[in-house]
Amino acid sequence: MKMDEHVYSDLAKLNAGVLEEIHRVIEDALSKRRKFTIALSGGHTPSQLYALWAEKHGTDTPWDSVHLFWGDERYVPKDDPQSNYRMARESLISRVPIPAGNVHPFRTELPTPEEAAADYEAELRKFFGDEPPAFDVQLLGLGEEGHTASLFPGSPALNEKQRWAMSVTAPVQPPRRLTLTPVLLNRGRNTFFLVAGGKKREILQKLRDEQNPESSEYPAASLQPGGRIIWYLDKAAAG
Repeated sequence: MKMDEHVYSDLAKLNAGVLEEIHRVIEDALSKRRKFTIALSGGHTPSQLYALWAEKHGTDTPWDSVHLFWGDERYVPKDDPQSNYRMARESLISRVPIPAGNVHPFRTELPTPEEAAADYEAELRKFFGDEPPAFDVQLLGLGEEGHTASLFPGSPALNEKQRWAMSVTAPVQPPRRLTLTPVLLNRGRNTFFLVAGGKKREILQKLRDEQNPESSEYPAASLQPGGRIIWYLDKAAAG
């Protein structure tokens, strides 16, 4: 599997590199479409990225034109420690002057995860129109078994052909999750995988060795976004 890898000496430098590229894409998106859309991810690595964004570019980012979405979410209350929205709110959203209407979280307060997934697809369709949207940037992570977003090996969501968002059951805690599907993720203009730590080295090597990415057992390999795909790695993960 051919991978465009950008390797940094540590996590701080990795996040600085990602943030620099995000701002380059923001300028390009605003010149072409007058808005910038990003699908955020959860986890330790992006939490530091979001904090750096607030610290370094909290005042000079054109927040009126920036729209935040999420690639996946745990079906937990918004103030739950496991909530991806809560993490982004504490590290970024509460620290910058982004309009409330530009923040588009999954509505995990709805009665069932199926309703929450359908509601999010309706929100996406309202924002982007009838054609599947293309995020200007989508941030993705990598699990030790090859999952990304909440697309785990063997998940029915990997074979979805119509829905943009689904409720899924994950083999980890918390099991009830919401995720965007490949229908939507495969349209991303810029897909940035953020991968750090020695525990990710083995799965990264398996992805490099993958001969047939489209049919791979690893969801991170089987995704085929049409735009740029960049793997941002620290040395511990890159090996």
